[in-house]
Amino acid sequence: MAERRVIVVTGGSKGIGRATVLKFAEESPKLVIVHYDSTEDAITETLSLLREKDVEAEAYKVDVGSYSQVEALFSDILNKHGKVDVLINNAGITRDRLLVRMTEEDWDRLLEVNLKSVFNCSYFAAKAMMKERSGCIVNLASVVGQIGNIGQCNYAASKAGIMGFTKSLARELAPRGIRVNAVAPGFIDTEMTQVLPEKVKEMFLASIPMGRMGRPEEVAEVIVWLCSDKSSYLTGQVIHVNGGLYM
Repeated sequence: MAERRVIVVTGGSKGIGRATVLKFAEESPKLVIVHYDSTEDAITETLSLLREKDVEAEAYKVDVGSYSQVEALFSDILNKHGKVDVLINNAGITRDRLLVRMTEEDWDRLLEVNLKSVFNCSYFAAKAMMKERSGCIVNLASVVGQIGNIGQCNYAASKAGIMGFTKSLARELAPRGIRVNAVAPGFIDTEMTQVLPEKVKEMFLASIPMGRMGRPEEVAEVIVWLCSDKSSYLTGQVIHVNGGLYM
């Protein structure tokens, strides 16, 4: 029997993150779920769903935008498990405002959570993976990082940054047997999109050739595939999952 993989998923308590950990659960890995929710409701529910699948998971409440907190997180993971096989950088927030109304805090905090977190987590995971000469990193970008969106200068900048980061890190780590890719979801039915006004939803749907929102599970399928042997010759790619919104 193959040794169980140690899989770390940030923003793993709900939405695409939850769908991803539930999909990974099929291989009975050692799951580490990182979240920063204001309450424990979502992570408690996710852990309960995993227990139903006979998968034990550890949960950590960590501000992944904080270098010191992420350093402590990976120190603990490596002390317990000795390795990290997979890192999914999924944590993200929105602070939508037109640029002329955006505060410096709106900009700084979003870039910290969405982009600096990818540096923080990848830095410590990559060091561990290099020792094993294997591993997979998948970063969650967004169609907005490719095409832009009104009121999302900060979000688009963070997601475009993730795309560039992914390609650069993929070049650095490929010689060590580590693959780095990104998934760029389009309009997905999650808590983040459910709060949008109906008019905005209708505008988005009108521009999607497939005529519907995506499901978190449809994004999770691609994330998990990117961490499998089925995608063994694939690195430095941005895979768009968007129903044709961007081609």
